[in-house]
Amino acid sequence: MSHKSGNWAKVTPMNSLILGGSTFVGRRTVEQLREAGHEVTVLNRGKTTSELPEGVSRIVGDRTDTESMRSALEGTEWDSVIDVSGFVMAAGGGLFEDLITLLDGRLGSYVFVSSIMAYAPTGLMPWTEDQPYRDDPETTYGGFKAHAERVILDRHAATGFPGSIARPAAIYGPDNNIHDMETAMFLRLRKGLPVLVPHEGLVTTSYGHVDDLVTNLIEMSKLPKAAGEVFNITGQGCSAIEYVHQLADIVGVTPEIINVPTGYTTEGPLYGHLFKDRHHGILSVEKAADFGLTVERGFRVGHEQTYEWFCASPVAESPDVLADPMWGAGYDLGLEAKFAAELRA
Repeated sequence: MSHKSGNWAKVTPMNSLILGGSTFVGRRTVEQLREAGHEVTVLNRGKTTSELPEGVSRIVGDRTDTESMRSALEGTEWDSVIDVSGFVMAAGGGLFEDLITLLDGRLGSYVFVSSIMAYAPTGLMPWTEDQPYRDDPETTYGGFKAHAERVILDRHAATGFPGSIARPAAIYGPDNNIHDMETAMFLRLRKGLPVLVPHEGLVTTSYGHVDDLVTNLIEMSKLPKAAGEVFNITGQGCSAIEYVHQLADIVGVTPEIINVPTGYTTEGPLYGHLFKDRHHGILSVEKAADFGLTVERGFRVGHEQTYEWFCASPVAESPDVLADPMWGAGYDLGLEAKFAAELRA
């Protein structure tokens, strides 16, 4: 089945493979595809306890083992592959190149979820897709994303590999598995706890709802002209201080904001990782709009919907300390309160 045929977008329903698919972006991708009537298979290590939606198939494969992936993919062909698990802990060390080689020639489209962290930071915003890559080692998150993008684009130029790249920034929404974003903020605000904010709250980043990202990923997978292209997906910017005020207003409280002086350090998390200066950057989504990809819902609307989900979910009863071994982005509300008291003194 040649990926150069150009007929893939006409296939209904699609036969889609999701690399990942157990949590957050991957899970929502699976659900959207199934709701649209597509055939969906998930490839992961089979280690999660979550059940897949009805009608979804599973292939067990380990991205840290090329032979495992070769065995898992042998004899398969796909209308689309959406890769939501391409990060350095799972796919580094030459493994990503092996995956692209395994897939080349047996799929209609391949969509890779990259990141704003692939960009070299600059104070000139918004950031467009033609900006230089981050010059970090491939063993880092941003460095790996930049490396993976180059592999996809080089393979497209060499063989016509139908790969496209989505660059989101901060993705929020139901089932977010990065705990120190809206989950921690909703908890602080509902408990009347202080909110520590560094850099006078001026760090500004782009935020996008998970379902908007997923809709765009699926649209990219069905768009032949997306092959060989990179798209920013999340473009709505918000400063850290405005983020706190917006979420506080949604919760219905007045926040107590404690400014963290520059240079103030301590062990343990004191605030959301997106409030740090390394996350200061805004994306332009003009190119995505030009290609007809879906426009995002508003920041306020998206967080209102997320808070409604939060209140009805077990997440609203989350503990005051939650570690995130995958992303290193947990929170400790007791520690925050301790240092808030110190900073007030």
